[in-house]
Amino acid sequence: MTAREQGFLLLTSRLGDPERKPLTVAQFRTLAKRVQGMAAPEETRMLRPADLMALGYSEADAGHILHLLCDKELLEYYLHTGRKSGCFPLTRISQGYPAAMRLALGLDSPGCLWAKGDVGILEQPKVALVGSRDLREENRAFAREVGRQAALQGYTLVSGNARGADMAAQLSCLEAGGSVISVVADRLDGHQEKDRVLYLSEEGFDTAFSSIRALSRNRVIHALGEKTFVAQSRLQGGTWDGTVRNLQQRYSSVFCFHDGSAAMQELEQMGARLIGMEDLKNLKNLHTAQTAIY
Repeated sequence: MTAREQGFLLLTSRLGDPERKPLTVAQFRTLAKRVQGMAAPEETRMLRPADLMALGYSEADAGHILHLLCDKELLEYYLHTGRKSGCFPLTRISQGYPAAMRLALGLDSPGCLWAKGDVGILEQPKVALVGSRDLREENRAFAREVGRQAALQGYTLVSGNARGADMAAQLSCLEAGGSVISVVADRLDGHQEKDRVLYLSEEGFDTAFSSIRALSRNRVIHALGEKTFVAQSRLQGGTWDGTVRNLQQRYSSVFCFHDGSAAMQELEQMGARLIGMEDLKNLKNLHTAQTAIY
C-alpha cells in the first residue's frame, strides 16, 4: 500500500476506534479541493500545521488533520484485522477502484471503499436496482425481472442488500447465474463470502448500521450502474432521495417501473423514463428520452 493510499484511509476511517473523528465526506472533499493547488512540501520534511493553515484551516483543524495522519500503527493493526475477515480497502487512488463511479461522483466519491469478495466483479458491465422495502407484488415482480435480465444479458446487478426490492433483485440475479455487487450499510465483516457476490462498504469493515450510512451509500449504488432501475418509491425516504439526487447530478440514466404511482410520475418529470416489464428484454438499448429539469 502506497503512502497516498494510507493517507486516504487515515483521513476517512475510524479504524475500529469509535472515538476517532475522521473527516466527513464533505470535509474530505474540501481538503481535496484545497490541496490541489498546494505546492508539495520538501521530501526532507513532514507536513506541518502551517502548510494547512496556509490553505485556510484554523490551527485546531490543521492539528486534527495531522493527528489523523499520524495513526499509522492503528492503521496497520486495522488492516491486519480486516484481512483476517476477508475485508480489504480500495482507496480512491487504488488500482481496482471503480473508475466510472469516481468519474460520476468526482470529489463526492468515497475516499475508501471496503470490499469483501471477488473484486474482479467491478470490471463487468453493471446496472443498479433500488426500491422500497415493502413492495407491492407487481413491483416485486419488476425487481426480480431486473435481476434476472441483468444476469441473462451479461450485467452485474448493483443493489443495497436491504429487505424488499434489493433482496428480490439480487436473489433473482444469482438464481439466473449472474453476479451481484451489494453495497451494504451494516458491518461488512458480518457478511459471509458467496460465489459471484462482492460486498462493498464505506467508512470501515466493522462499522454498524445507521440510517445515515444507508442514505449515503445510495449515491454509490446509483453511480456504479450504467443504468439505475427504480422498482418502487414513495415521495419521501431513501429510495426517493437517492433517485432525485441522481437525476440532479446525472450519475446514471434512471428507469422507473410504470406503476401509476405519484412518486414515479414525479420522477418522470425530473428526467426519469417510465418503463414496463417488456422494456427489460434489451437493457443495452434502453435510453432516457427526457431532459432533466435541473
